[in-house]
Amino acid sequence: MTLDRYALLSRSQVRLPNLWDVAAFVLVLGVFVLMSYGSRGMTTPLSAAQATGVSLDYQYLPYYGLRTTLRMFAAICVSLVFTFTYATLAAKSRRAEMALIPILDVLQSVPILGFLSFTVTFFLRLFPGSTLGAECAAIFVIFTSQAWNMAFSFYQSLRGVPRDLEEVAANFGLTPWQKFWQLETPFAMPGLIWNMMMSMSGGWFFVVASEAIAVGDVNIRLPGIGSYLALAIDERRIDCVAAAVVAVALIILAYDQLLFRPIVAFAEKFRVELTASQTPAESWVRDLFLRTRWLRRSMRPLTRLLSWVALLPMRLPPSRGPAGEPDPHRRALFDFVWYVILITAFCVSLGLTLDFLHRSIDAAEVRHVALLTFYTFLRVSALIALTTLIWVPIGVWIGLRPRVAEKVQPLAQFLAAFPANVLFPVAVIGILHFHLNPNIWLSVLIVFGTQWYIAFNVIAGANAFPNDLREAAQNFRVKGWDWWKSVILPAIFPYYVTGAITASGGSWNASIVAEYVKWGDDRVTAEGIGSYIAQATDVGDYPKIVLGVAAMSIVVILVNRLFWRRLSVFAETRLRLL
Repeated sequence: MTLDRYALLSRSQVRLPNLWDVAAFVLVLGVFVLMSYGSRGMTTPLSAAQATGVSLDYQYLPYYGLRTTLRMFAAICVSLVFTFTYATLAAKSRRAEMALIPILDVLQSVPILGFLSFTVTFFLRLFPGSTLGAECAAIFVIFTSQAWNMAFSFYQSLRGVPRDLEEVAANFGLTPWQKFWQLETPFAMPGLIWNMMMSMSGGWFFVVASEAIAVGDVNIRLPGIGSYLALAIDERRIDCVAAAVVAVALIILAYDQLLFRPIVAFAEKFRVELTASQTPAESWVRDLFLRTRWLRRSMRPLTRLLSWVALLPMRLPPSRGPAGEPDPHRRALFDFVWYVILITAFCVSLGLTLDFLHRSIDAAEVRHVALLTFYTFLRVSALIALTTLIWVPIGVWIGLRPRVAEKVQPLAQFLAAFPANVLFPVAVIGILHFHLNPNIWLSVLIVFGTQWYIAFNVIAGANAFPNDLREAAQNFRVKGWDWWKSVILPAIFPYYVTGAITASGGSWNASIVAEYVKWGDDRVTAEGIGSYIAQATDVGDYPKIVLGVAAMSIVVILVNRLFWRRLSVFAETRLRLL
């Protein structure tokens, strides 16, 4: 009888919520309350929002930080949807890849201000008289600073799945849908998560341009950290600039602890290795939710539903001949039609662009832009080489030590998110006071934000390095340069190429911010295509904006096609885990 009573007590205790349930419920409820409070101002009339304006009073910083954070997470959600559709289609379809990857090169090469110049009017007309139009424009600009990096990472991971794992999936008879969710997505998770963190930080780098919208006669400042920082720079309030930096640091620390740290700890189970890591990643938020009773039980139906969807035996109808093999004639016909469509679209786009420029720009202006583009090309190339030499060894050292990576992760996110605009006072005052050459010293602002693409991807590559291969190298006593040359550099090279591609495109984007800096009424300009686009955007000179964006896009595409893509193919074919 006593045993039965204790059994009943233990069952009743299992049914009751514990303290961890209460703590998790309060945490989740607090997040939803903040989301509700921050989203209320997104649908107010635009005239009322502009009449209120942005205040430099410190008490408004928490609210501005909340509004900016909501925009960042809205953009990252859209970026994830884009990544899972666009990158997957490019990796799975040979014909789609021929169009989608060059288009991705073009999208990556188009500067942030280029998107802003031509989309802000569209969104404002889509929601006339409402702040929602300006909010959508700001979210779209942040999206363009996040999505390409994540798409490249996911695409490279899908192309680099080990062949032995693909053979196992084939032996189990997994359909393409099942294989995608059971093998390919888990394999791509570590790299994608680190690139999500980098994308969030990249969004902070351009938050001023997204929230303080100034294109020709359109001048809108949405409540947020970016518009607060822009106003502080205009009014030379160095104390407000410092306050904005502190706010950004606290926001990054908060979402690192509440979101990215648990995701990194969760993604460790997807590492490709035969022996477990001796130092697993930790997260107090993950531990909190694992200790709950009611919350875990309430999530079981959703977990079962997602598992059922991932295991659906969906297949595409095969295109095969009578003998069961792919029909070569049909394949050749489809290829021919596809090539004709691509060439026609390219020729039409090129013709429209040239016609627009011919009616507005003379030959001398084109030669001037070509020279400015060459100057920026030299800057970007030198800075990519320099950051490679610095961050590859540092990133490997951090990535191979999970405990160090845990401590460095929030700091690296903060430094990557550190807006270049914060350094404008130092750059302008220093260059003017010491009579320095802006063509040299403003280059530091370019590398300040884009070096982290390489750093984060190298850390992700070293973090995903199989523990059994690491132990094998130790057992064979492979050390020194041989270890770098034969073990770790081949392992991280695919990740490095992904980071270098996005760093290269990001550097061209950053040149718009870095080559034309302002502090109050003082302006310092470096010769380059970035300053050309920035100045044309300030006055709303659309022909010059188109010419500058076209020149930048052409160079970035050529560099990607002739250099980075060849390295990517080499990494995919020669340095793939077998």
